[in-house]
Amino acid sequence: MLMRCVVQRVTEASVTVGGEIVGRTGPGLMVLIGVSTEDTDADLKYMTDKVPNLRIFDDENGVMNRSVLDAGGGILAVSQFTLYGDARGGRRPSYIRAARPEAANEMYQRLVAAWREKGIHVETGIFRADMKVSLVNDGPVTILLDSEKNF
Repeated sequence: MLMRCVVQRVTEASVTVGGEIVGRTGPGLMVLIGVSTEDTDADLKYMTDKVPNLRIFDDENGVMNRSVLDAGGGILAVSQFTLYGDARGGRRPSYIRAARPEAANEMYQRLVAAWREKGIHVETGIFRADMKVSLVNDGPVTILLDSEKNF
């Protein structure tokens, strides 16, 4: 078990495929999602709850005390198997722990659907496409999450 997410607070973010914008968000979160070969429903549930409830948006006192749910923001969710790039053994990363495309896409789609069920506006990239991601990181605020709680 070890689903990974890189969560960035953004003022705007978009993903382009073939010169066309396929997903975007205004103020909210840009979330890169990595699915491992060992992920289960418990990992999915952890990220379903953790990401939208992270209190990384400012309240009326300028303190990071509000979630994307509280702030009414959206999520741009992009699948990224390279979050499992392991470069400890050399210069060419190994992706052995990244889930195979079919399993990764299923878990990614389930996570997006779960966030939508919470009432969050979620847009996505295109799975396995050559994507160009643009964002304006607000703060900057970037949080690393994994379902094993290593960080």
